[in-house]
Amino acid sequence: MKIVFAGGGTAGHIEPALAVARLWRQNHPGDELQFIGTASGLENQLVPAAGFKLSHIPKVVIPRKLSPKLLKVPFTLSNSFLAARKLLNGADLLIGFGGYVSAPAYLAAKSLGISFVVHEANARPGFANRLGARLSPYSAISQPVQSGALQNALVTGIPLRADVATALVNSAGDWTGARARAKSALGFSSTDPLVLAFFGSQGSVALNQVIAQSLPSLLANGSQLLHAVGKLNALPPMQERYKSTAYIEDMATAYLAADLIISRSGAISCSEVNALGKYALFIPLPIGNGEQSFNANSLVSQGRAEVLQQDKFTSAWLKSNINRLLTLAASSRDAGSDTDSLATEKIVDYMQYALKSQVR
Repeated sequence: MKIVFAGGGTAGHIEPALAVARLWRQNHPGDELQFIGTASGLENQLVPAAGFKLSHIPKVVIPRKLSPKLLKVPFTLSNSFLAARKLLNGADLLIGFGGYVSAPAYLAAKSLGISFVVHEANARPGFANRLGARLSPYSAISQPVQSGALQNALVTGIPLRADVATALVNSAGDWTGARARAKSALGFSSTDPLVLAFFGSQGSVALNQVIAQSLPSLLANGSQLLHAVGKLNALPPMQERYKSTAYIEDMATAYLAADLIISRSGAISCSEVNALGKYALFIPLPIGNGEQSFNANSLVSQGRAEVLQQDKFTSAWLKSNINRLLTLAASSRDAGSDTDSLATEKIVDYMQYALKSQVR
């Protein structure tokens, strides 16, 4: 049996796909599993490293405003559609997780009569998955939506990455000890507060600049800081109680060690913060579909996070609020949730249901 996974560009699309693929491979070791991505996305590092085959189709970018670039969309979409049709030939099932590659993959699967499952991680669905949900009866979503093509989708939660899922299981009986051990493993004091700041795999120049300007405030009163600046940004010099890195490979340990998290509110980050019982300050990405402004709503309503728009996130704001945030973090930490712990299993079961329905 051949199963194709479509989802690329960012970790938010790739990590859930990898979690599902790992479980499918575990349950069906004889099946052929293939990923579709683009030549420029993060999938080129993550997918081969996980031991899966990755094939490329042309990247389709649809401008969000009127632009001459819109004239190119029909041509790139056509090329991407044809490339996806070729890769899907002989496939038994496609599952898409959104992003640049999913829309042409959905259209190609529909044209070939191949069943496909759509999974949407964000609270506000993106264009590709809204399209896919109109073309397929098999749609899943991380949390309920009130309108649109995905309003009747199966609610599954978001698949956790393998390391985060393992950390959740191993730490549930002793959060305090797990936090202390994680801090030590990262080279920090096991007893002093630790702030974890990261802004996606590519990072953010604007947010990194605020962190750099705020170091005296962030490191006051014995606090510590682990700062992931992103692969496209220069690495700041490290100093006492401050460690910088381009990219955090072991996110589970970083999450466990953190008392306070400062990050974008991507769907995956929100899910992992919730799973490992952390308190977060989220700064939504100010461009795109606007989904990041909604992803953290559940955590905010639980008193587990607050959301601040990027234009309000300044060194002056951080200086005035860091002690308040650390106090909130200390009062709410280490009450992890297993809301998404079964998401991977639910999605795999749904894929099997789609396959059986197709056979009938």
